Order: sequence, then structure tokens, then C-alpha cells
Amino acid sequence: MTEQDKQTPREKQTVYQEVTAKIIRELEQGQVPWVQPWGKPNGAATIGLPTNADSKNTYSGINILLLWGTVFEHGFQLQSWLTYKQAQKLGGNVRKGEKSTTIVYADSFITKDERQAARQEQRDPQRIPFLKRYRVFNIEQCEGLSKDLYADAPELPECEQIPHAEALIKDTGADFRIGGSRAFYVPSQDFIQVPPQPAFHDQVNYYRTCFHELGHWTGHKSRLDRVIENTKGDKLYAREELVAEMTSAFVCASLSIMPTVRHTDYIGSWLKVLKEDDKAIFRAASLASKAASFLLETQQTETQRTAA
Repeated sequence: MTEQDKQTPREKQTVYQEVTAKIIRELEQGQVPWVQPWGKPNGAATIGLPTNADSKNTYSGINILLLWGTVFEHGFQLQSWLTYKQAQKLGGNVRKGEKSTTIVYADSFITKDERQAARQEQRDPQRIPFLKRYRVFNIEQCEGLSKDLYADAPELPECEQIPHAEALIKDTGADFRIGGSRAFYVPSQDFIQVPPQPAFHDQVNYYRTCFHELGHWTGHKSRLDRVIENTKGDKLYAREELVAEMTSAFVCASLSIMPTVRHTDYIGSWLKVLKEDDKAIFRAASLASKAASFLLETQQTETQRTAA
């Protein structure tokens, strides 16, 4: 029995501590969780967000980082996942000896005492948040499943990626201003400024940068209402940069554009935030998922409006 096995439940790491420690290790090794799946020279996975192969729902928040990390580590080609029971439900099985990936589900509950107290005091009862672990397997770890589940979504050709990204930027309705040598968002005036495309060595970086700034843009009080701090070195600034960085990665993945780290110089400040708060990466990933969904939904709304 190892020392870890001897630990009492209270001494064992919480889900927050466990996941945060994993991401801190990766950042310290120079591996950024939200771009890892496409950093491997051989056997790179299909660009996209992880999806449940049974429900077809896309995973969100911290689960994107956890599943992308497994894709990178094991060199999986596909971004589709199933629980053990889902694999059986679909007529297949998880191969013997395969190791699962732990993801989390956030929920809350109200205790009986709190419900009674709230009733007596004529107030809304306070809920207690909790995280529940779930274990999933990449469909490449399964056998006996329908071949249709292994069909990969076709990637957009390079020549179509740029117009596709341009269309999304336009559909957001954001005030974009082209010029200068820096990219930034001004919350007080609600506009984004980015350098002209010729200023970027790789043209696609223009769009990655736009999505980063649009990540900030979603935080305006008229949209998702996040606290946006412009003072570099401030903890709130580091947290917001983390949200914008992951927002850009999530949007890029949704558009079949390879995510990259736009601001590697912030890794030190991110590490400081994560080491001080084991829930920070969960909050940042959740906010980034909401921001990415907000941006992607603007394109769907514009498409519906055009069709009408």
C-alpha cells in the first residue's frame, strides 16, 4: 500500500486541486492545454471541440482542456468520447486494459436543514455547489461500434478558412478598427483595434488575434458582463487574458483553424493565478466556453436572419 493509499478522504486532493495541479505541471513544461492536440508532429488529431459520440453534445469548460490533454498525450485522431455504458448502449465495448479520462460535472444541492431554515426565514435557500467525476473513453479505445461513429468531419480547406473566419467577425457586429502596431480592446469605448493583415507573418494569425480580442469584447457589461481590468500585472488582468486566450482557442477549433498561444509571455502570470486559486482554471474555462458560444451564436443568428 502506498502513502497515497493511506491518505484519508479529507487528505486526498479535491477535483479542483487535482485538475489545477495537472494544468500547472503542463504550463511549467511549456505545454499549453488549449493548444496541445495540434502541437504533436505526427498523428495530430482532427481540429475541433471534443464531443460525446452518443448524445452529440459538445463538451465545455474545463472538460475541453482535460479531453484535449488526453488526445495530445495518447495521439488520438478523433475528438469523440463515450462512457463505458454508452459504448455498450451503442453495441460496442471498451477494449480490455484501456484507461479512462476523468471529466467533471458541476451541480449543486440544498440540504434539508437549509431548506427548512429558508422556509422559516422566508428567503431563497442557498445551494451548495459540488463537482462529480465521470470517466470517459475516446472511441479509438472502443471496439464493435458502428463505422459511422469513426467518420471524421471534413476539415475546411485552407482557402476557405479565412473567409469563414471573416464572416464570423462581421456577424458579431463588433466595432473593428484596423491600424497601428498593437491589438487591443477598449472597454470604455467598446471597440477593438488590430494591425492590418500585412503586419502578420502568417495571415491566419490575424484571425486568431481577432478572436482573442473578441473574447475580451464579450465581457462588456452589455454582453456577458465580466470584470475587465486593463492594468498589466493585476490578477484580474491575468485572469481575463486567460479567458480571452482560451476563447480564441475554442472558436478556432470550432472553425477548424489550428489554435496557437497568442500571448506566451503571460504564462508566468497565469501560473501565479492558478497556484493561488485552485478554482481559477475552472472559472476561466467556463467563462471562455460561454464567450466562444456567444460569438459562434452570432453567426447562427445572422444566418437565420439572412434565410428569413
